[in-house]
Amino acid sequence: MLETAKQLEKTVLVCYSNKYDKKNFHSEDSLEELKFLAETAGAVVIKSFYQMNDTYDSRYMIGKGKVEEIAQYVEENKIALVIFENELAFTQIRNLEQKIKCKIIDKSNLILDIFASNARTSQAKLQVELAQLEYLLPRLTRQWTHLSKQFGGIGTKGPGETQIETDRRLIGTRISALKEKLVKIDKQQQTQSQERKNFYRISLVGYTNVGKSTLLNLLTDSDVYVENKLFATLDTSTRILSFNSVNKKESVPKIPKKVLISDTVGFIKNLPHGLIESFKSTLSEVVESDILLHVIDISNPHFEEQIKVVEETLKEIGAENKIIVHVFNKVDALENKDIMAAVKEEYSHSVFISAEKGMNIKFLMEKILDLLSVNNKETVIRLKPDDYKGLSNLYQLGEVKEVKYLKTMIKVKMNTTEKNFSKLEKMYA
Repeated sequence: MLETAKQLEKTVLVCYSNKYDKKNFHSEDSLEELKFLAETAGAVVIKSFYQMNDTYDSRYMIGKGKVEEIAQYVEENKIALVIFENELAFTQIRNLEQKIKCKIIDKSNLILDIFASNARTSQAKLQVELAQLEYLLPRLTRQWTHLSKQFGGIGTKGPGETQIETDRRLIGTRISALKEKLVKIDKQQQTQSQERKNFYRISLVGYTNVGKSTLLNLLTDSDVYVENKLFATLDTSTRILSFNSVNKKESVPKIPKKVLISDTVGFIKNLPHGLIESFKSTLSEVVESDILLHVIDISNPHFEEQIKVVEETLKEIGAENKIIVHVFNKVDALENKDIMAAVKEEYSHSVFISAEKGMNIKFLMEKILDLLSVNNKETVIRLKPDDYKGLSNLYQLGEVKEVKYLKTMIKVKMNTTEKNFSKLEKMYA
């Protein structure tokens, strides 16, 4: 990450919107998030340009007049970088750089650059490299080499030696190799996942920079890295959740298994599809969880839009039907408290907290405990007297409380989740 003032790239932001095209409709608010992303990458944003047009210019995305306006501003102010909110085709980047004499990148490239800077584990580095190469491949022509020769810095961090100088065949080979490596990692994680079946699993999901890592630290007394930047952490962090601090109600039975809670990579509007695909093995923790805590920054004026982005991403990875608790964070920073009443009506499983101040955390813990208890069912399974494999499987589906070996059967008394209870009913009906 760039730190000194001399290294910061003077940057201009551009957002194009077409009111007749949903795909290309963006409000001026999009520029605020783009600015935060640019600053996270190490840029200093000097100015933003927003254009609403009825027509689409396939050459430049924005109109020719706006291109000339930006070009003049870039020259007069010695701007090093222009970042577009919209995704640009290679030909558009080439045409824009011929008119605007500086480096041009789009939001997808910017996010990939941030991911490249923040990837720590070998898995995250492989996932980011795969997403970078898949982004690069359709844009790879001999003319693309102008980018590496003329410019450096943000948007040009490559996946390694295979970046610009290689041809399509070599990049295709590298993509195949990366996918094979990630499949192997995925198989290893599936083995770990089997071992985790003896635990209840909870995942923290949400828009980036809403306070998920801060909440994980608070709930588990951990020290997961936290910083007020987008995508500060990419790797899933998993800890054991303890309920020692909760005064359990008499009506709530003791849950039969320990609870693991995981913090996952944050989502963002228009997150490049390649990144979602590359990170699916990481996000499998979300898919396999019993409960999702959807953390929301209620102090953000666009929190409702952020909720929709997260819901769409959960649907894309196949996790939309999970039990979801909406955890509205940063209530201490909320100026208009009346918003909370309207939110409570819309979201039944909702909790209002401040992870930073430690507000209302006990209520959140009780909510989690109640949900786990409600989904805890006691049942009796009867197996054939020699079905030891079936007995072994039962240990993976819940807490086996008692086993009786009778002449005609193996009688098993166990606790399990509602989801696994349905499985058992089908298997041993």
